[in-house]
Amino acid sequence: MKFRQLTAIAGKVVDATQRRLPPAVREPALRVPVCYEPRPSDDILTEGWEPDILGLFVGPPHSADPGDPQPLPPQILLFLENLWDYAEGDEEVYRDEVRLTYLHELGHYLGWDESDLEARGLD
Repeated sequence: MKFRQLTAIAGKVVDATQRRLPPAVREPALRVPVCYEPRPSDDILTEGWEPDILGLFVGPPHSADPGDPQPLPPQILLFLENLWDYAEGDEEVYRDEVRLTYLHELGHYLGWDESDLEARGLD
C-alpha cells in the first residue's frame, strides 16, 4: 500500500481514537501533533532506536514545566510503513496497531511510564 493511503487510514484512526478519549485525556491529546513518517529517520536510528520501531514520542511531556527550554516541541511520530509491515499487509490489523501505537505514545506524552501503560493495556 502506498504511503499516501497509509496516511489517510492512520489519520482517520487517530481522529476516531481521539474522539473516544475521556475529556480529561482528549484535551491534552488534541494539543500534541501527530506526525506520520514512512520509517524512522537516520537521526532517530543514530539515537539507538530499532529500525522497526512503530512509534515514538519526542519532546517534553504534558506535565513539563513550560519555562524549561526544550530542543523539540512535543509530538507523536507514527512510522506507517513499519506499522504496515508489522500488520503483514492486513488493513484491519494495521488500523488496530495504529490505534494502539498512538495510545501508547500519547501515554508517554501524558507522563505515563511503561508500568502505567501496561496497567492501561497500552504496552
